[in-house]
Amino acid sequence: MFILVAGGAGFLGSWLCDLLIKDGHRVLCVDNLLSGRKINIEHLIYHKNFTFWQDDINSGTFVKKTAKLKTIDEIYHLASPASPNKNSPKSYMQYPIETLLVNSQGTYHLLELAKLKMAKFLYASSSEIYGEPLEHPQKETYFGNVNPNGPRSCYDEGKRFGEAMTFSYFRKYHTDARIVRIFNTYGPRMDVQDGRVVSNFIVSAIKNNPITVYGSGKQTRSFCYVSDLVDGLVKAMATEKTAGKVFNLGNDGEFSILELVEIIEKLLGTKLSRNFLPLAADDPTRRRPDLTRARELLSYNPKISLEEGLIKTIDYFKKTS
Repeated sequence: MFILVAGGAGFLGSWLCDLLIKDGHRVLCVDNLLSGRKINIEHLIYHKNFTFWQDDINSGTFVKKTAKLKTIDEIYHLASPASPNKNSPKSYMQYPIETLLVNSQGTYHLLELAKLKMAKFLYASSSEIYGEPLEHPQKETYFGNVNPNGPRSCYDEGKRFGEAMTFSYFRKYHTDARIVRIFNTYGPRMDVQDGRVVSNFIVSAIKNNPITVYGSGKQTRSFCYVSDLVDGLVKAMATEKTAGKVFNLGNDGEFSILELVEIIEKLLGTKLSRNFLPLAADDPTRRRPDLTRARELLSYNPKISLEEGLIKTIDYFKKTS
């Protein structure tokens, strides 16, 4: 098959491109490199089944170029900044307008392309659409508790709009589209500057610097190793009768931020000082996916434990940071 991956030079996108190439597909990776990195796909650049376009899915040139393609079988929409850390140079808080546009106008362009080419479509949404959840764990039927004009709203509401656009095409044009809500994911190829909690903690620990903890550290997250996540993406696209459905993807093990620090300390054999700062506005205090639907319909079951995944991630950062 010929598959377009928007955001394919990003952390998740590059792993997805790897898996699709491994499975024998031809892949067109499109990325404007705002938050993606060409180094993530360097090993694929000369592969006979891989093509890279540095382009913006919001642009008219992208629309014209893709319209000329003979066929597209599947489209994965992973294009968007994803880091919530306002101090990161690649945070969606640093690029709020771009984040809103790629999840609105960019989603529209890709859905129009899917309609034109009769391609299957997957929209990568986020657990952030649940906001500060009043339901725990979060099921796909939960509507969320989101501040529509808070500092994180460019991402939260951008993803919610993208979901609404995807379902509008499914209902009006019968586009073969599905949505996945991605929970915290980590692993090799995370950018040292992306500001996410796993990369921040590991880099600080390797350098023996104090670890910055926002809030009390008792807030919880569920951490999914990247290979498990992209396996779920492919299953959501490939499994029959998934059009018009929403799936949580991630790992349903739940850990507090301080528990994450302790595991990293254990794996590195060190003790680190903590620097506590106020919790950021609208930062959720609990986050855990209900994976019942993904398990039943996709046979999705994450395999990599947090310790096993962190060992692989620590080894990566030791080599690159």
